[in-house]
Amino acid sequence: MEIYSYFLIFLSLFLLTKHVLHKSKNLPPSPLSLPFLGHLYLLKKPLHRTLATISAQHGPILFLRFGSRPVLLVSSPSAAEECFTKNDIVFANRPRLLAGKHLGYNFTSLAWAPYGDHWRNLRRITALEIFSSNRLQMFSGIRSDEVRSMIQRLVRGCSSDGGFKMVEMKSVFFELTLNIMMRMIAGKRYYGENVGESESEGARKFREIVTETFHLGGATNIGDFLPVLKWVGFKGMEKPLMRLQEKRDGFMQELIEEHRRMRSKFSDGERKKTMIDVLLSLQETEPEYYTDQIIRGIMLVLLSAGTDTSSGTMEWALSLLLNNPEVLEKAQDEIDLRVGQERLLDESNMAVLPYLHSIINETLRMYPAGPLLVPHESSEGCIVGGFNVPRGTMLLANMWAIHNDPKVWAEPKKFKPERLEGLEGRRDGFKFMPFGSGRRGCPGEGLAERVVGLALGSLIQCFEWQRVGEELVDMTEGTGLTLPKAHPLEAKCRLRPTMVNLISQL
Repeated sequence: MEIYSYFLIFLSLFLLTKHVLHKSKNLPPSPLSLPFLGHLYLLKKPLHRTLATISAQHGPILFLRFGSRPVLLVSSPSAAEECFTKNDIVFANRPRLLAGKHLGYNFTSLAWAPYGDHWRNLRRITALEIFSSNRLQMFSGIRSDEVRSMIQRLVRGCSSDGGFKMVEMKSVFFELTLNIMMRMIAGKRYYGENVGESESEGARKFREIVTETFHLGGATNIGDFLPVLKWVGFKGMEKPLMRLQEKRDGFMQELIEEHRRMRSKFSDGERKKTMIDVLLSLQETEPEYYTDQIIRGIMLVLLSAGTDTSSGTMEWALSLLLNNPEVLEKAQDEIDLRVGQERLLDESNMAVLPYLHSIINETLRMYPAGPLLVPHESSEGCIVGGFNVPRGTMLLANMWAIHNDPKVWAEPKKFKPERLEGLEGRRDGFKFMPFGSGRRGCPGEGLAERVVGLALGSLIQCFEWQRVGEELVDMTEGTGLTLPKAHPLEAKCRLRPTMVNLISQL
């Protein structure tokens, strides 16, 4: 009984001291914090929804403690704008998390490197050599070719009598995006016709790598917040990350060595140039900087971020269209009017398909590929919303909460693409930021928009779609870094009669 009394006295003194210090430092509001754990006791999956609930109760700018780590949680457009404009350089760093140590080559990869000369150089390389308008245009034929291959595979799977055929679309979308990214990066495809046994095995390995990367990367790793566990020998949380990185490294190094052999056999004029070729050319000019590790890091960021996110967005978009057939019909009418049925739409048509663009944006609003933006960290003290934010504070911007806030969006749970017609994106009060913002915003936004727009538009143009049953498509969210669907999308499709002649000529 006496021990219990001492504990209550200690807890009361702890809470009182925390409250006084909190007020004196002018920190943002904070829910009840526990000794040692801080606010970790509040966290449940899915994390973005739990944090949105906490923000709804306590405010859009909160100061939390995940164990020993201070955290700034922002859940409003105005707070996000302050973080990514006035304080953009301050928050341009990344926190030193275990994922960055093991999957980010000890914080040297594009995604995890601290803000500075090295990160700026990596960003410059990707902006000029990979994601520039010229490079994206150079690879447009690959995207068009793979979308046509996807259409042909779906047609072959359709019933010969013109009836509807059930298709598991999660795999269709993942195979499409992986083929596109692998052909751009390494000049090889892993799915479809004329794919050898070694490529099929490579596809299986990489799919496992991507799944595991987003699963482990999206997990709340207790060692990041309670480092005392490592001091007492509890290192079990690091081993899965270390094993995963071994697999990632081996996969990427094989591709690099394969390209080295090809470069030694053929001149540049005899084969098409891939992203690996570009990086190996840079390595020849500056071998000390462009090491194999740097090249592997760039490739892994591109492959991981460029496959799962885009394929997931397309899966959510088609699910929403199946549950809202009037929107699907309107999109089909727009394509028939602006593109016609005598040719397949291409990327140049996206500018005259505003409703299709609005469908994609509305999907990203409701189901952003990164519901919590990749964490940032303050390099010095700053002010957000009139509150002091100490140096070394991890920033979590809850884009899912902003995108689904009824104070920002009327009826946010309803799928209404019309609301986003003419939206100016980040310039519209920072209420819509599916690709982040500022210096650490997603550099692959242009590529993602091209892939998703072309693929989704082609599926709408070429096929009629139905749900598998009378009930609505299950929209339950899974867990992970990129907001996957809990249940892979299954749908029924058949080739539109008006497209039969055109598709038969492919």
